[in-house]
Amino acid sequence: MKDKNIVIIGGGLSGINLAKKMGGKKGVQVTLVDRNNYNFFPPLLYQVATGMLDIASISIPFRTLLRGSKNLHFRLGELEEIMPELNKVKLSTGELSYDFLVIATGTKSNYFGMENIEKNSLPMKNINDAVKLRNYLISQAEKYTYSTDEDEKRKIRNIVISGAGPSGVELAGMIAEMRTRVISKIYPEIKGNLLNLYLVDGAPTVLPPMSEKSQKYTKESLEKMGVTVKLNKLVSDFKDDKVYFKDGEIIETKTLIWTAGVTAEKIKGLSDDLYGRASRLIVDHYNKVENTDNIFAIGDASIDTTDPAFPNGHPQLGSTAEQQGFALAKNLVAFANNSPEDLKPFSYNDKGTMAIIGKSKAVADLTFPKITLTGWFAWFSWLFIHLFLLINYRNRLRTIINWTGAYFGAGQSQGLMVGETAQFTSDACTPKDDFTAKNR
Repeated sequence: MKDKNIVIIGGGLSGINLAKKMGGKKGVQVTLVDRNNYNFFPPLLYQVATGMLDIASISIPFRTLLRGSKNLHFRLGELEEIMPELNKVKLSTGELSYDFLVIATGTKSNYFGMENIEKNSLPMKNINDAVKLRNYLISQAEKYTYSTDEDEKRKIRNIVISGAGPSGVELAGMIAEMRTRVISKIYPEIKGNLLNLYLVDGAPTVLPPMSEKSQKYTKESLEKMGVTVKLNKLVSDFKDDKVYFKDGEIIETKTLIWTAGVTAEKIKGLSDDLYGRASRLIVDHYNKVENTDNIFAIGDASIDTTDPAFPNGHPQLGSTAEQQGFALAKNLVAFANNSPEDLKPFSYNDKGTMAIIGKSKAVADLTFPKITLTGWFAWFSWLFIHLFLLINYRNRLRTIINWTGAYFGAGQSQGLMVGETAQFTSDACTPKDDFTAKNR
């Protein structure tokens, strides 16, 4: 019998775990497609952006991950169109035929139709975003040291982070710590206490999905660290060095970091009725896209409302993506072998939700036992779990070395302002000049 061709679009947590799980399986040839030639770990992007970790700590080439399995292949390319009637996908690098197609493309930043924010703010969804953010912050710090314009320096001192979910909280906590422990030492011209850090969100709480105890602890911890937390505050625009809110308030700043929402991308060739909330593909309990015969979706690109425990879909977490990748690997073998009796509905094992705030500060809502942890023990648990979610032991080793140096040292292993350097002219770059949508 001819081997079945399985094409996986997207090498994030769900896609790479699916591919690796299918390594060595008889009867299937698997091709993983991604626009980048490397896998990276999104939950630690903010540590790359702030200089605690280098890129190699959270990324590794796909070909390195897939080597050793003769039935696993990699194709560099970007998905342009799906042709379901032909069982083909059109990529920027050619076409591929498939017997089964898996969409694991994840999400992108959601700007809710606000063009100026998309154009002028700094997102943090991928490695390029993290490096651009780090270099931008470095350039602004350098600019502050030589600028004679007090109005400009005042704007540079204000940093606004929009979105008080885990990414926003973690980034705010990291910058707040560096403000007091690192920045003033590296840049004596900048007094750390003059740096104003704002965390804003349209919701009434930080970390909306988490427990009230976690939300209260997080908000109080951030405020003790000097972060100004503004809730029920919807950002409406960002232009001319001003963040505008719907209630009329304005914050003058050079820097708006956008972590306020995500959405999946619609794909040419798939009809609109296949998509649910936030453009996520609607799937059944086997992760098969509704009204299709051989197209599947996993991770953040999918939404399954058939699970009674999660009627609004499973949480968009790394653990969900990983579990869906493992589960679909078994089911695809069953589909390929025409063995419906071997199919098993996906069941999410919810171990809880956690977020790190700063050194020895974190929150964790566990499901078994049902308990909320705060402080050092939650912080250590966060480190332990995220360390082993990293896809490769080399990444784990690099990361733990950097974390150990940061914990026992005076600050981060390299610090925010001495990470990857770049050359800047006397007119240091601003978001509207260098980080527009066309460059992302």
